Amino acid sequence: MKSNLPLVLAAFAVWLCILSCKTRVEEYTWKTMDVTVSAYNSVPSQTDYNPNLAAWGDTLKPGMKCVAVSRDLIRLGIKHNTQIKIEGMEGIYLVKDKMHSRWQNRVDIYMGVDVKKAREWGRKKLSIEYAVKKADEALDELAK
Repeated sequence: MKSNLPLVLAAFAVWLCILSCKTRVEEYTWKTMDVTVSAYNSVPSQTDYNPNLAAWGDTLKPGMKCVAVSRDLIRLGIKHNTQIKIEGMEGIYLVKDKMHSRWQNRVDIYMGVDVKKAREWGRKKLSIEYAVKKADEALDELAK
């Protein structure tokens, strides 16, 4: 009787190589929702003793394209490092921070230390798109 072990090991090695390949492009599903979009700064008057430290431990620097999200959006799957597109804004933003639990259905755009720019932005009802890995989406469907 011939063993299939070498074939199984070879298939596993190929699968492992594909998973660890850094040039592999992730496939995402983009979901859309309407939220309130405001802006915030990394200044002590808006945060705490370390205004550049985000809730997940990231260090924020002016010029970064990142956002904070309300905790109800985190429960929907918009978690740390999720890619976000904001209506009317160019590029992709990364979720790097969490908002206080009193806020709901809200995204805060990080605007460095430019308080005037953040105030001028104000608060707007906009559509966002957020990326969900297809593998994560499939797992969510199985859990239902």
